[in-house]
This record gives sequence, C-alpha cells and structure tokens, in this order.
Amino acid sequence: MSKGTLYDKVWENHKVTELPTGQDQLFVGLHLIHEVTSPQAFGMLEERDLDVAFPELTHATVDHIVPTADQSRPYKEDAAEEMMAELEQNVRDAGIEFSDPTTGDQGIVHVIGPEQGITQPGKTIVCGDSHTSTHGAFGALAFGIGTSQIRDVLATGTVAMEKQKVRKIEVTGELQEGVEAKDIILEIIRRLGTEGGVGYVYEYAGEAIEDLDMEGRMSICNMSIEGGARAGYVNPDETTYEWLEETDYFQENPEKFEELKPYWESIRSDDDAEYDDVVTIDGSSLEPVVTWGTTPGQGIGITDPIPSPEELPEEKQDTARRAQEHMRVEPGETMEGYDIDVAFLGSCTNARLPDLRRAARIVKGRQVDDDVRAMVVPGSQRVQRKAKEEGLKDIFEEAGFEWRNAGCSMCLGMNEDQLEGDEACASSSNRNFIGRQGSKDGRTVLMNPRMVAAAAITGEVSDVRDLKEVNLA
Repeated sequence: MSKGTLYDKVWENHKVTELPTGQDQLFVGLHLIHEVTSPQAFGMLEERDLDVAFPELTHATVDHIVPTADQSRPYKEDAAEEMMAELEQNVRDAGIEFSDPTTGDQGIVHVIGPEQGITQPGKTIVCGDSHTSTHGAFGALAFGIGTSQIRDVLATGTVAMEKQKVRKIEVTGELQEGVEAKDIILEIIRRLGTEGGVGYVYEYAGEAIEDLDMEGRMSICNMSIEGGARAGYVNPDETTYEWLEETDYFQENPEKFEELKPYWESIRSDDDAEYDDVVTIDGSSLEPVVTWGTTPGQGIGITDPIPSPEELPEEKQDTARRAQEHMRVEPGETMEGYDIDVAFLGSCTNARLPDLRRAARIVKGRQVDDDVRAMVVPGSQRVQRKAKEEGLKDIFEEAGFEWRNAGCSMCLGMNEDQLEGDEACASSSNRNFIGRQGSKDGRTVLMNPRMVAAAAITGEVSDVRDLKEVNLA
C-alpha cells in the first residue's frame, strides 16, 4: 500500500477508529449539502429525534433543480419548489449556513466551496454528489457520498470508508495552444478507462499539472470519478495558497492563513512517497480532446480517427458499437465537422471565470451559427457578477448566446434546460451518458470551453486552433 502520500497523511489525521466492518471511521471537516440528496437524510434524523452534530462544519446551497432562466418564487416546477422549501426549512432548523439565491453567493456546490475559502488543504470533505472530488484540487480528500452516509455525517460528523490505493498520474511537459485541463483529464480517462481507477484515488502531478491555475486543477479533479477513482487531488503549493489568501474566509481571518499554512505544507506527499501505481503522460503531445461515444472514456484527439470496435479490447466492443450507433458516427472518421444543435458552456467542470474568459476570446466579434442554440450558465452568482463587470456577458449576448443564472443546468437536465429529441450538444460538462442532458435520444460531445465556443460559432465540432483568439482588453 501507499506510504507518505497526502492521501495517507490526511486519512490518518482524520481517522477516529477502525470499525468491526474493516472500514475506518473518519471525522469530516466540511459537509456540503444541496437540495436533491439531503431531504431524505434530514428526514431520517427527524425520525430518530437526532440533531445535526456540527452545523458549523456544514454548508448548504441550491444548484441541481434551481431554474436558470426565471428564479422567481414559487418555482414553476412543483418538485423544484418542494425541494427548495424543504432545504430552507432543514437548514433553518439546524442552524446551517445557506448560500441561497437571495445571498448573492448561490451556485454549484463545487464552485462556491472553493470561492468562499471553506474548501481548504488537508480537510476531509463530503457531499451527496459524485463530483465532490473537485475539491481535491486544493489538497483535500473529497468524496461523494450516498443518502445514508449524509445521515451519518449530519448525526455524528463522521463517515465510514474503506481506504483505497493511490495512483500517481504525472503529466509532463508544456501544453500546446488550445489544449486545456479538460483535455488532460479526458485523455487520462481515455487511456486508463472509466473503470481504471476503481479501488484508487488519483494524485495528479507533473509540470503540466503544476502549471495549471486552480480552476484547471478543479476541472481535472472534478472528473476523477469518471475514471472510476474514488477521489483525486493535487498537492497544495503557492498557486493554492495565493488563491486561498484572496478568499472571504482568509480575508476575514488573516491570522488563520499563517496558522494553517505549516499544516498544509506538512501534508504534501513526501519526495520519497510510495505509490501503488504510477502513470506518466506526455502533456506536450496532447491536442484538444472530444468524445465520440456515450462515456467520458470514449474520446479522441480532434484530428484522430474514431476507432473501429474491432480494434478495441473485446469487453469494450459491444459498448462501442452501441455508442457509435447512438451518436451516428462511423469508424475512421474524425469528430471534426460533426453537426451540433446546442452549445452548453457551464457545469461544475467548466463554469468558472477563467473558463468564460477563454471562451469569450473565441466568441468576441463573431456570431453563433443560425442553427445552434447556445447558452452560458455561470457556476455561481459571484462568477455571474464578475463576468458581467468584465463585459463577458455582453460579448456572449452580442454573439447570440443566452446568458443564464447560476446552476447545474443542462449538465444533467433536472430543470428546464434540456436537449430536445435527438439534438446534438457541444458541452463543457463532465458526462455524456445517454439521457444525461434530458433526452434519451440526445447526443452529447464533451470538450473544453474554447472548443464549445468554436462549435457554437461554426455549427459543428471544430478545432479551436483554427480560430483566432481576440484580446478582451
């Protein structure tokens, strides 16, 4: 087993005891909740007449069902209004801080935690959402949990888990123009598979990772779960500390920053740490990656041919055939030129300010294709405000994009933002499963934000490197 890694250190620091099941009981440093997975857990507490053990270590928001067009109450969808009202009641009764839409701080749970500074290195972080792995970008151990585990965390402040192995993924070199963090993680999943990380957590390292800003690191850790890993993380460094120092939490508590920084340094993986596996990828050889199928692992470089099912391992051949039939693609073709109907720029993977800036540099001075429905959904109300202040909202709207309010939106189609019929969508989100974006016949092509912008302009999957970027200043 691994030794001396950040994972080992943080795990041991939070281990309460070993349970008779063989699992470890871990203390939870931050519990994030939202409106979809928490109501049942609160109901279980009420049935047992239990209180929330650590409300001060719990933070709530609303993201999955909140409308992104009209947010006036009551919501048009009865189920959405019911979930929102239930969450409001639960957090009020428990004394939990709630970033609701009236605060100006609402947004996707994996966006607001980092931007408020409550996501910190060395913490254990849980949430009833699989993409909680996002927070690992800060050197935290962050896990998605189920409803019964949410109940346990609310009631006891702890969670039972089995320790995993650690795979170090080193991405070396310097990324080419047009290649982003999203391309790195899509390439990792393509190479290792959607189940390649089962039983592991991923430690991301190497020059290409270290050179990324925090938003890029969050994009990579966000999709660890798509590769089957239980979590993913990046060791904290000066990039991490500079981000944290500017957040609300440390602006209000500057002495805390100096107090915690030695701890953050101490949990970094040792130079001689032992790993259960090490994988090396040449980042300088990557090009923009897009998916051709119906899992995040079915991806290729934009200039590469779609594989023939017969070329793949036997256990992947039937899945590939079904995916190609659904997506209406043929082996030997590239995805360049694939017609799209919708362009979605958003999700907890790619809806932060730098994502919108990069996409705006492609969009500025151009027009969305007449046959494309394009939308931008900022990851939080803070991102929304800052983007407006910088003029990004105007750039997108002048080009023909719809500008929406913060939320998960078309990433999973739990509100009105959905594909219709067999529409094809160029999406900056994290999953391209059949039905994921609201229509069982819909087709989703995952790509980085600039590639989404390029597809919106051209009406088809395009190599963003062929479009000249415009200076936003």
